[in-house]
Amino acid sequence: MVFALARAATTRASHWSIKSFHSSSTNLHGVKRVGVLGAGQMGLGIALVAANVSKLPVLLLDTNESQLSKGLKFMDSLLKKDIAKGRLTEEQAEETRSRVKTTQNLADFSDVDFAIEAVSENPALKAKIFNDLAQATPKNAILATNTSSISITKIAAAAKGREEQVIGMHFMNPVPVMKLVEIIPGLATSDEVLKTTKDLAVAMGKTCTVSQDVPGFVANRLLMPYINEAIIAFETGIATKEDIDTTMKLGTNMPMGPLTLADFIGLDTCLAIMKVLHEQLGDTKYRPSVMLIKMVDAGWLGKKSGRGFYKY
Repeated sequence: MVFALARAATTRASHWSIKSFHSSSTNLHGVKRVGVLGAGQMGLGIALVAANVSKLPVLLLDTNESQLSKGLKFMDSLLKKDIAKGRLTEEQAEETRSRVKTTQNLADFSDVDFAIEAVSENPALKAKIFNDLAQATPKNAILATNTSSISITKIAAAAKGREEQVIGMHFMNPVPVMKLVEIIPGLATSDEVLKTTKDLAVAMGKTCTVSQDVPGFVANRLLMPYINEAIIAFETGIATKEDIDTTMKLGTNMPMGPLTLADFIGLDTCLAIMKVLHEQLGDTKYRPSVMLIKMVDAGWLGKKSGRGFYKY
């Protein structure tokens, strides 16, 4: 769940933009209905892009009714903003909105042929979800996870009898803006599932990269230690938070400083990923900063909580 370093990050992080464009490719993926588990920021973004860009019907699931309501209201606000800016017509926005249905019951995934899980980075929770997905979805359905650091092979092991159909599909945050999807096949993932997943990502307007199933994959294996080291630099008094961010922005042409970026990602998410890297790789260079741990304990999670390294 990485807030990727890209040109759009500083200008559009706080108000997503939905670009209405048609994929130049035909429907090579063969997917007829997408199911998304989790109506948080990532799940909503994935559902929106699937409905708006690839023009597929989407079933959005969350066990929390208020989260579903909140997500749909946010989707409506994004569509209205793009209508006002001339990026979408009212008819296009209505068509997109009509493609998204909601449910609180996993049994409704019985006719979903591509499921994308987008819940928090909790291995036990993901294992439970994939065990249930393996039973609730059709036998030919692909089961994708949006995990940003957890082993795809380990997640697949929970989907008994369906291991070949489990794959990592790591979208970048915010999904409607960021162009990349990191694809991660597990040990048992079939070539056919890999191809279908890549084709669907392209139909959603994304560029794909493929990573081996190793902790952090490519994006977070590089990004999170960078952020963690910036926190350590602040913690040990090397420079102020403002000077650390300014140095990286103006000195290395990063669009956003590492501490600001951490706030936008969510410090709890940063900590969860660093813990995965540290525990699974065993190298002390991946040990989470003491300050990062303290801030999460204090509930200072960044922008979403109103306070992190900066106040919002």
